[in-house]
Amino acid sequence: MSEPTPSRWRAFLQSPHHAIMAVATLGAGFATGEPLYFVAGTTAYVLGWVYLPDMEFFQKWVAKRASAVTSGAEAAEIAQFKRRREAMLGSLSSPLRERYHLLARVCRDIEKAAADADASGFNISADTRLRKIDELMWMYLRLLSMQQSLQTFLETERAEDLAGCVTEAERETRALEAEIKGMAESAASDNKQRLLESRRDRLDVLRKRAERVGEAEGNLELVVSEQERLSEQIKLIRADAVATKSASAVSARIDASVEHLNETNKWLSEMDQFRDLAGDLPMVPARVGFEAGPPPLPSGTTARPQQRARERQG
Repeated sequence: MSEPTPSRWRAFLQSPHHAIMAVATLGAGFATGEPLYFVAGTTAYVLGWVYLPDMEFFQKWVAKRASAVTSGAEAAEIAQFKRRREAMLGSLSSPLRERYHLLARVCRDIEKAAADADASGFNISADTRLRKIDELMWMYLRLLSMQQSLQTFLETERAEDLAGCVTEAERETRALEAEIKGMAESAASDNKQRLLESRRDRLDVLRKRAERVGEAEGNLELVVSEQERLSEQIKLIRADAVATKSASAVSARIDASVEHLNETNKWLSEMDQFRDLAGDLPMVPARVGFEAGPPPLPSGTTARPQQRARERQG
C-alpha cells in the first residue's frame, strides 16, 4: 500500500471521515474513563490515519469533491464569459445585433441536424464539433463589434472634412513659408516663424489623423469581408449537416472553418485598439453556446402581453 501524500493527509483531516473516526475512537475511549479503552481508542485512531486515506471509498470522496470544485470554477468562468458576450451584443446597433441573431438561427439549424443525425446513429455532435460552432459565432460577434467601432470613428472624422482641413493647412503653411523668406530679421519675423512652427505641427497632426482614417477604412473593409466569409462558411456547414447527414463531411467542414480563426485572431491581436476583443472561449469541456439574450423582434413590431409574460417566465 502506498504512503498517502501530504495533500491526501490534508484532505483526510478536513473530511467528515476524519471527524467520525475521531469521535468513534478518541471520543469513545475518553468517554469510558478507562485508561485501557483510551489507549485502544488512540491506537485505533492512529491506525485509521495509516489506512483510511488510501481506501477506495475515501479516494472516491476526494475525487468527487475535487470534481465539484472544478465544476464550480468552470461554471463561474462560463458565467463571466456569457456576461461579457451579452454586454458586447447589447452594445451593438439594432441592425448589427439582428445580423448576429440571424446567423444564430443558422447555428440552431446545425444543432438540430446534429441531434437528428445522432438519433439516426451518425453521431455528428460527438467530441467538440458543436463547440467549434460556438467559436465561430464568438469570432463573428467580435467582428461585428469591430465594425461598429470603426464606423463610429470614421463618421466622427468625416464629419470634420479632414481632407479639406489638410489641404487648407498645407496652403497656409506654404504661404507662411513664402512670407517669411521675404522678411528681414525682426521681432515680427520671429513671431511669424513661431506661427509657422505651430502651423506645421498642426499640419502634421492633421496628416496623422488622415492616415488613421485611411487605416480604419482598410480595416473596416477587411472586417466586413471576414464577416461575410464567416457567415457563408457557417451556412455551408448547415448545408452539409442537413443534406449529407455525414459526420465526417460536417466535421471536415467545421475544421476548415475553424482553421481561419487563427489567422483572424492574429491580425486582430495586432490592432492595438481592438486588443480587448482578442481572446478565445473559456478552456472548459462544456459548451458556452452562442446565444446572448433573446433575439430581437422584427423592426416595427411589439411583443404581445402573453408573449412578454412567457419571456419573463422563461
